[in-house]
Amino acid sequence: MAIEKRTLTTQEYYDPLTFWLHWLTAALVVLLFGTAFAWNNWLPHDHFWRPLLQSTHVSLGILLAAVFIVRAIWRFTGGRNLPPELGIMGILSQVMYLLLYLLLAIQVGLGFLLRWSQGEAFQFFGLFSIPSLLGPNKSMVRLIENLHNYAAWVIIALAAGHTLAALFHHYVLRDQILGRMLHPISPATATPPARSSTLD
Repeated sequence: MAIEKRTLTTQEYYDPLTFWLHWLTAALVVLLFGTAFAWNNWLPHDHFWRPLLQSTHVSLGILLAAVFIVRAIWRFTGGRNLPPELGIMGILSQVMYLLLYLLLAIQVGLGFLLRWSQGEAFQFFGLFSIPSLLGPNKSMVRLIENLHNYAAWVIIALAAGHTLAALFHHYVLRDQILGRMLHPISPATATPPARSSTLD
C-alpha cells in the first residue's frame, strides 16, 4: 500500500531567519571541516596554502560562534518552534538535535581555547583581531587539538545522520519533513503555532 504524500500547511514551515541560520550553520560546519581536513591531509607544509587555510578556518570559526549565538537567542525568543515528531523517530530526532547543539557549543569553545593556548590572536579576514587571553602552552595545545578533532568528526557524523534521516522522511515516509527546511514561510503569511521546546 502506497504512502500518501501530505502537503505541509503554512504553520508547519520555519520562519525565514530560522531557515537561513540553519543553512548558514550547516555551510560553516562543512567549510570548517573541509579546510582543516585539507591542510592536514592534502596540502604540503608550504608558506602559502597552509597558512591561508588556517587563517580562513579561524575566521570561519569566529563567524560560526556569532551565528550560533544569534541562532540560540532567536530560538528562545522569536523563532518558530514546530510541534515535535511522535514516537521513536521523534525521540531520536530530538536527541540528535540536542547533541548537535551541545557539540557545536563545545567545538566553538575548544576552537577559542586552542588558538589562545597557542598564544595567538584571532584574525577575522584581516578586518579585526581578538587578542589571546592565554599564554603558549604546548601540552594544553595537544590535548585541546585532539578534542577539537574528535568533536569535529562526531559533528560531521551526526550531521550526516541528520541528512540521511531527512532524506528517509522525504523519499520513504513521504511526510515532507525535509520540505520545511527547503522553503521558508514568511511570518506575514501565517500565524505562528504554539511554541514548544523542540529544536530545529
